[in-house]
Amino acid sequence: MSRGGAGNKAANNVIGEWFGHRVFPVVAETPESLSDQEAERCPFITRATGKKTDCVKQKNSKGVCTISSTSNGTRQDWLACPFRALDDSMLQDAAHRLFGYTVDDDVRIIAATVLADKEAADGLRNRVAEKKPTIVYFQNKLGGEISISPTDRSPEFSFDATMIEILPDSNGLLSVGRYGIFEIQTMDFHGTYRKSVELLRWARHAHRGEFGESVASHPQWLAEGIEGPNIANAFKRTFYQMMFKFQIGAHDASAGCIFAIPRAVWESWQRHLGRPDLIRHTDGTWRLVQDGHEPDDNPPAWIYVFDVEQSQTQTPNALNLWRVIGTDAAALSHYTLDVSPEAALATGGSVGRLRETITLRLAKYLPELRPAPKGRPSKAIGVSPEQTKL
Repeated sequence: MSRGGAGNKAANNVIGEWFGHRVFPVVAETPESLSDQEAERCPFITRATGKKTDCVKQKNSKGVCTISSTSNGTRQDWLACPFRALDDSMLQDAAHRLFGYTVDDDVRIIAATVLADKEAADGLRNRVAEKKPTIVYFQNKLGGEISISPTDRSPEFSFDATMIEILPDSNGLLSVGRYGIFEIQTMDFHGTYRKSVELLRWARHAHRGEFGESVASHPQWLAEGIEGPNIANAFKRTFYQMMFKFQIGAHDASAGCIFAIPRAVWESWQRHLGRPDLIRHTDGTWRLVQDGHEPDDNPPAWIYVFDVEQSQTQTPNALNLWRVIGTDAAALSHYTLDVSPEAALATGGSVGRLRETITLRLAKYLPELRPAPKGRPSKAIGVSPEQTKL
């Protein structure tokens, strides 16, 4: 069962999910959720590997999957852990889209570490021999991230997740096909999770049998020390990586690149992108293209914008794709480096008000710079009040 809140006003920033299960605004209380929380287990890595796996986060943030925040004006979930995006339906959508499979194709997606099991590896070999679509992926804790090495003219970069198509060769053996890049945008938060995590851990033991009711009636436990997301820093940290990896995804050997972000992150990006208009495509997806450019049917890069479904019956909650946006590095650069700065420079824009801001700041130390109230003449520097009467 799930417990609703007791009506207490919640803080702006609270833990939304703990060890994969909802604790705000309702509290999931099922045998599965209580078992995962008691064992401090990650249900997402466990599901991906088929083996019970502990949460891999440090003690102070142990179990925190999402933060529920009002930073965009409405309450939304923000990802605090990349493994939260290990959602079967989204991974399937990504594999079908990147590698060009049809909706009816039986696509199998396998974490690389699963292949350490001989039965699983033999099953993969059989699928490939039968020419059934088979994708293996690497991720941190699931075989490790795949990286590109630095050169004297380019940086080293690692990919959050890398999908690889496994194909049969002419001799019936395995061969490596194209790779696809799958990036997951988590958010940095001000403050610390430590106190809230300690309170939840205490409640799990002290209120055994009534955990859901206790947490629902004490939403302040979920907010201790937690502050808002560092939105500006996240975009600055992400922008160059997106541009670089979108270009890597456009290479002939690549099937493309997907950036998966919560809807809260997409909405926080709008000022950085100049609030662009998206174009609805005939297949139900969207396009972010430069003005005057035709939308591409098969763009090299995609932005997956998802919501966390706050279900009271399904736990862990599913991820629902809200927008699937096809784009490329050139369009992203255009909106970030051309359109958004143009808006700042426009009449009445933020740059136009910069001189006024500077003047007011200096007037704290040089009062003669302070603008005169409307309707009153300003005092000329070096002119006495008697002289101004002449």
